[in-house]
Amino acid sequence: MCISSEYKESVLLVKLTGDFDMAVADNIRCHIDKQLDEGLVKNVVLDLSDVGFIDSSGLGVILGRYKRISQLGGKMAIIGAQPQVNRILELSGIQKIIDCYSAEEEALQAM
Repeated sequence: MCISSEYKESVLLVKLTGDFDMAVADNIRCHIDKQLDEGLVKNVVLDLSDVGFIDSSGLGVILGRYKRISQLGGKMAIIGAQPQVNRILELSGIQKIIDCYSAEEEALQAM
């Protein structure tokens, strides 16, 4: 799993590459939390366009960051989920609480 992040205006854009599973969930959680702790942003966009698999650990990380961001008064969005990942997000109900977009520009405009 590769994690990269950048700031775009007041939004933290986090790009994940690889499988989002139990083996990497803690690293991703810590990476995002560290950025939030710095207080530079309160909105986060997760780019899942290069994620081929997500399990319950990955879903837990997403939901946990959503809760934290919401408590800070911010928003969270997901972009580019591949069909197999999108299906899991749909089945888990995450799409009912976190907006999903096909492109980065759409998500940034919505925030």
